[in-house]
Amino acid sequence: MTELQEPLKKNLGVLSVFSVAAGAMISSGLFVLPGIAFAIAGPAVILAYALAGLLMIPTLFAKAELSTAMPRSGGSYFFIMRSLGPLVGTFAGLGNWLAISFKTAFALVGIGSIFGYLIPSWGEAAVRAGAVAACVVFTVLNLLSVKSSGRVQSGFVVALIGILAFYVFRAGQEVEGGRLIPFFAEGVGWREIFAVAGMVFISFGGLTKVVDISEEVPDPKVNLPRGMFLAFGVVTGFYLLVVWATVGVVNADELAGSLVPISLGANAAMGPIGIVLIDLAALFAFITTANAGILSAARSPMAMSRDGVLPERLGWVSTRFGTPYIAILLTSGMIIAVITFLSVEDLVKTASTIMLLMFTMQNVSVIVMRASPIQNYRPIFKMPLYPWLPLFAIAVYGFLIFEMGTVPLALTGGLALLATFWYFVYVHTRIEHESAFMHLTRSIISQEFLRSDLEDELRQIALERDEVKTDWFDRLVKECPVLDFEEPMTAKEAFRQYAAALSEHLNVPEDELYDKLLEREKLASTVVHPGIAIPHVIVEGENLFGLLLARHKEGVRFPKASAPAHTVFVLAGSMDQRDHHLKGLMQIAHTVQEPQFEERWKAAHGPEELRDLVLLSTRERQK
Repeated sequence: MTELQEPLKKNLGVLSVFSVAAGAMISSGLFVLPGIAFAIAGPAVILAYALAGLLMIPTLFAKAELSTAMPRSGGSYFFIMRSLGPLVGTFAGLGNWLAISFKTAFALVGIGSIFGYLIPSWGEAAVRAGAVAACVVFTVLNLLSVKSSGRVQSGFVVALIGILAFYVFRAGQEVEGGRLIPFFAEGVGWREIFAVAGMVFISFGGLTKVVDISEEVPDPKVNLPRGMFLAFGVVTGFYLLVVWATVGVVNADELAGSLVPISLGANAAMGPIGIVLIDLAALFAFITTANAGILSAARSPMAMSRDGVLPERLGWVSTRFGTPYIAILLTSGMIIAVITFLSVEDLVKTASTIMLLMFTMQNVSVIVMRASPIQNYRPIFKMPLYPWLPLFAIAVYGFLIFEMGTVPLALTGGLALLATFWYFVYVHTRIEHESAFMHLTRSIISQEFLRSDLEDELRQIALERDEVKTDWFDRLVKECPVLDFEEPMTAKEAFRQYAAALSEHLNVPEDELYDKLLEREKLASTVVHPGIAIPHVIVEGENLFGLLLARHKEGVRFPKASAPAHTVFVLAGSMDQRDHHLKGLMQIAHTVQEPQFEERWKAAHGPEELRDLVLLSTRERQK
C-alpha cells in the first residue's frame, strides 16, 4: 500500500551520515587516480590532493548551511529550486540525478570487474553482468529499508577504514624519504599541481551526497554537519596519508600511470597478503559508493515529483517500508541501462562537469538566500567568510568546468536544453513556486513587500527540523490579529486600535476593552522591558481568551515608560481563563528573551512575518 507525499522515516543517525558521506568519497579517486596523477605531478601529487580538499571546503560549508536550514530529500535539487527558481531547479534536479547515477554505474562496474576475473571467457559481458547483479542487490536493500541500507553502509565503511589504517601503518614504516625528493620534479610547477587538483577534486564530491537524504536524518541541525565534517576530516586525512605512503614505497617509474597504485604499495610493504587486503578494500569502496549512490540519487526524482516537476507517482513512499520505491526503481533502471548499453568514461566526465555546476549553483544559492528579505531562512550552521568564500568557490569551479573538455561540456549543454524543453512543456503550467531570487529581485525593484509562499514553507521546514510539537499558545498565535503601524502613537491611540481588533476577535464590546486597557495602564506600566510592552486585562464573560501582536515602527509612548515601545503583546481573557492568562505571560517572556528577537522583529516584512517570528520561537512548548 502506498500514500502520496508520505513522510520518510528518520532512520539515519550521525554514524549513517558519516558512513554515506565517507563511503561515497573513498572510491576510484583513491584506488585508481594516484598513479595517473603521479605521472603528471610526481611526489607533489600529495600537495595536489591537499589542494583538492581545500577546494571542497566552500561547498562543504554551503551544503551544511543549506541543509540545516532546509533538510529535505533531494537536498541538492531542493536548495537550488527554492533559491534560484523552477527553470534552474529543473536542470539541477535532472543533472544531480544523472550525475550520481553515472558515478554509481562506474562504481558498480568496479564490482563487476571481479566477475571478469572469475569468468574470463565471458570478457566484458562478465563485467557488465556482475555490475547489473550488484545493482539489483543494492536496489532490493534500499527498497526494503533505509535503516538496513545505512547499517550495511556503516559496516563496510568501518571495515574499509580499518584496512586503510593498517596499510598506512605498515607502508608508513617502509617509506623512503628519497622517493619524495625532489618534491617538485623537473617540469612540475603550480600549473601541473592545479591540473591534478582539478582531476582528483571530484573524488571529494561524494561527501555531499548525504544532503540528498537529509529528510531521513533525525535532529538534522546537529547530525548533518557533524557527520559531514567528520567524514571530510577522516577521509581527507586518509587520502593524504595513503598517497604519501604509496609514493614513499613504490618506485617512480612503476607508480607513474599505474591503474592499481595502492596495490603496488601494499605489495611493496606487505607482499601478496597486502595485495589481497587492498583489493578487498577496493571492493568495499565500490560497494559503499554504489550503495550510497542509489540511496541518494533516488531522492532527486522523489523531491522533483513533490514539486510537480516530475509526475507525482515518483514521490510515492511505501507505507510498509518507508522508502520511495518508484524513485528507487527508476534510478536503478537508469543505472542498469548505463551499465548495459553505454561507455562510462565520457559519462563520468560529464557527471563531474554537472557536479561542478551543482557546486557552483549551491554557492550561489547561499548568497541569494542570505541576500533575500526572507526571514524564515534560519540555518543552524552558517557559512563563514560570507560572501567572499562562496564567491571564490564560484570563480574556481567555473575555471574547472571549462577545463573538463569539449565532450562533457557539449553533453552538459544538451542536458540543459532538455531540461529547458521539459520545463516549458510540462513544468511551468503545473507549479507556482516563488524562488528567493525572485523575492530578492522584487524587493530591489519595488519597496512594496509581497509575502512569498516560500516563507510559509520555510517556517514549516524549520518547525519539523527542530521537532517542535505545537501547543495551545502556538494555536493562539496562528489565529490572533497582528497589527503593524508605521506612525508614532500615544498609548491611548494604540489602545483604541487594539480594542477594535480584539473586539471583533473575542466578540467583546470595543469600548469595554478600551476602558480596561486604560485602567490597567493606570495601575502600573505594562512595559516589561525597554521597547517591549504586554498590556493584559480581564474581561466579562466565560471561556474567552485572546492575543494580539503589534509592532510600532516609530514607537508607542506609554505614560510611565522612559522610552517608546516597539513590540506589544496584548492579552485579554475572562476570569475563568486566568490560568491561560498567566501561562501566556510566561510564554511571551520566553519568546522575547531569545537572542536576536528584537532585531528580527524590527526587520520583519509585515504582519505574517511577525507571526512567524513568534511561531518559530524555540521556547519550551507546554503539553
